[in-house]
Amino acid sequence: MDNSDYVVIKALEDGVSITGLTSGRDTKFHHTEMLSAGEVFIAQFTDVTSAMKIKGNAVIYTKHGEVTTR
Repeated sequence: MDNSDYVVIKALEDGVSITGLTSGRDTKFHHTEMLSAGEVFIAQFTDVTSAMKIKGNAVIYTKHGEVTTR
């Protein structure tokens, strides 16, 4: 998908988890990543991934701006 939105997640501590959630009638977890401090993960919203859950201390960069979790 060329027009899908990307997000960049930079872990500020060990153990940051990223979980992708499906779209559709029943939302389900479909993918999980675990990051160490300093690691960067680039993710894309697609027909399958409609939401992401990020747990831990991280910075999330999107076309809409920057968000820092705590």
